[in-house]
Amino acid sequence: MNDPIRLSRRRLLGTAAVLGGAAIGLTGCGRESADALTRLQAGGDVVVGLSGERPFGFTDGVGRPTGQSPEVARAVVAGLGGGGLVAVQVPFERLVEDLLDERFDLIAVGLTVTPLRCQQVAFSRPDYIARTALLVPTGNPLGVATLGGVRRSGATLGVLRGSAEFEYALAAGIGSERIVPFDSQGALVRGVAAGEAQVGALTRISLLDEVRRNAGIGLQVTPGFAPEVNGRPVVGAGAFAFRPADSAFRAEFDRGLTALQESGRWLELARPFGFTEENLPPPDLTVDDLCARTPES
Repeated sequence: MNDPIRLSRRRLLGTAAVLGGAAIGLTGCGRESADALTRLQAGGDVVVGLSGERPFGFTDGVGRPTGQSPEVARAVVAGLGGGGLVAVQVPFERLVEDLLDERFDLIAVGLTVTPLRCQQVAFSRPDYIARTALLVPTGNPLGVATLGGVRRSGATLGVLRGSAEFEYALAAGIGSERIVPFDSQGALVRGVAAGEAQVGALTRISLLDEVRRNAGIGLQVTPGFAPEVNGRPVVGAGAFAFRPADSAFRAEFDRGLTALQESGRWLELARPFGFTEENLPPPDLTVDDLCARTPES
């Protein structure tokens, strides 16, 4: 992707509450110590916020956090001497507020790095890069391949509430009256299948996983593309999110994440969830790059 810019417009994420998911094996707000790094270095567990979004971060049938982000986080935590991960699952749009309310230690859902989120949380180094794609009925009757194509088609677009795709859609000139927000990834897919929205938008990795797990749903995923803002492509990159005050914890986590990426271990952990070498961030891509505002902002 040449001459990328970073998306500068984001919507604040929700209000703070944990719905339908308590921390597994925890009490109170989920931690014996308010200092996550101290607890980790003493062999304790790290509490991660999830939102049930496959394949990035979800819990399995017994409540174990898994997905690309939790498995990478688990390896980092183990390398730093920690005991493991426990999960608090909340709606996607509440992740940031609940992190700031100290309901968990970090967000491990492949959260897209955006300038507004950078004002709220502290991100790790980039964990992955991923292209956006569209979810369409089999055969792609509207012939759409980008958000610009959705705009020109006049179709309604389903997005995950509070997601980067919501802002990408607005930047592409799709009117808010044609954007249909859904509360979860599964609801988005079911909504497109039911015709509540004619097209869906999300990372291609997520959409491919959904279609694979819902054989016969009558939907397909378009090739990936880079969304555009002001006529220039946006880098889609996700990372782990921390409270700004937890700078020492984030620095140690960064050290472990960098080691995993450089050693090839990151790819071993991420590959079972549909990630490839193309999703490994280039070494020179930094969070400062992703957080930088565009000249137009």
